[in-house]
Amino acid sequence: MSENGTFHESNGRYSLRFERSFSQKAEEVFAVLTNPDSFTQWYPFATGEMDVRLGGEIAFDDGEGTAYKGSITEFEEPFLFAFHEGGADLIRISLQEENNGCRMTFVHTFEDPSWAVPTAAGWHRCLDAFGQIVNGEQVKWEENAAELREMYSEAFKMDR
Repeated sequence: MSENGTFHESNGRYSLRFERSFSQKAEEVFAVLTNPDSFTQWYPFATGEMDVRLGGEIAFDDGEGTAYKGSITEFEEPFLFAFHEGGADLIRISLQEENNGCRMTFVHTFEDPSWAVPTAAGWHRCLDAFGQIVNGEQVKWEENAAELREMYSEAFKMDR
């Protein structure tokens, strides 16, 4: 079951926060999270080129001629994976043991609040796909982007 993201502002920066619960232990979820093959299945523009270590790089390509690199800023197996994605955007994914599984907290920090609604809708869909991978399912992308944008627009009290 996916949970909706929330929008936050702090010191002129903005963030989207999502939480997901898994029945798997943090080690299993972290292994999927940092596996280049599975990363490309749920993370936008990921090429699969990843040097998975503190200071390592992650390669991205938007498919329209723009290739760029991210840099891993935090790496504490199996609980923390964070990286800058081509500039000021920061992705921070943490895992906490919870009951017989774990809880993932995904935070995307960025500078332009006008991107909050479409980005939240996108991450919602991506994290749903991530959950399918963790659960050993075939990734099936729901055709719900428009509905999610509408929902987040209302939730964040923003015009698209």
